[in-house]
Amino acid sequence: MPLATVVITCRNHGHFLRDAIDSVQRQTFRDLELIVVDDGSTDDTPAVAATLPVPYIRQPHAGLSAARNTGWRASRGQYITFLDADDRLLARAIQAGVACAESHPEAAFVSGHYVVIDGAGARVSSRFRPCVTSDHYRALLARNYIGMHATVLYRRAALERHGGFDCALPASEDYDLYLRVARTDTVVCHPEVVAEYRWHGGNMSLNADLMLSATLQVLGRQREHVRGNPLLARAYREGTTFWRRLFGESLLDDMAASARAGQWTRAARLVALSLRYYPLGFALRTARFGRRVLGHRVALR
Repeated sequence: MPLATVVITCRNHGHFLRDAIDSVQRQTFRDLELIVVDDGSTDDTPAVAATLPVPYIRQPHAGLSAARNTGWRASRGQYITFLDADDRLLARAIQAGVACAESHPEAAFVSGHYVVIDGAGARVSSRFRPCVTSDHYRALLARNYIGMHATVLYRRAALERHGGFDCALPASEDYDLYLRVARTDTVVCHPEVVAEYRWHGGNMSLNADLMLSATLQVLGRQREHVRGNPLLARAYREGTTFWRRLFGESLLDDMAASARAGQWTRAARLVALSLRYYPLGFALRTARFGRRVLGHRVALR
């Protein structure tokens, strides 16, 4: 029985898959199994996987949550990390995670830090922040301080207890699981950088309308759990404001670009989403646009 498992999920990222697998095979921690789950890829993922000596599960496209659940339920490790096929683990990732988990047997999961790489794998930025040392649930309400799910090492028992990832969510399923676990269980942050998050232009996190609606839905599920607790309620409000601004501004940019391109159906849909999830930002953006138009007309007189 391996002590730890890495589950790589892949959906049309066959050109990155070998790099992700290599990063797992370079781990300094050796009591490790690797499972690749192909979520109905239509690219060359099956052909790439066939050339590599790793367990490979292919399923009809069912979404990222379903793929991760398939992977951990097929695994044998006591500890489990999830890696997207377009990302990489650093060599000490599993060793650092297991060491932290075994020094904190009460922890349902432990998390480290990550850096950002570009499409070619070159490092472009780091994201090291001081570890959260207490009130992890409150910290996660205010912001997803974890940021990248490959930095997390779960205890298998915690995944079983909480049911894994919610297949009803089209995005932010990792944030949802962090909140559900941290609300009732102990979680721990360690200071080591363990993963590389690849930004290549096709990341789901760049889909502003999807991320805005899904993230606010995830956070909204916690509303009943923060009532009556002023500290948690304040963190909840802070988180709502943060996510609306983060994804809402990108949504408004997409809306304006669609309008300029004459994509009126898409622009109308983004207007409706903005009015639902980010009405204040929409009003402010519209007012600024109105002032610019008015100023332009005055200048032409």
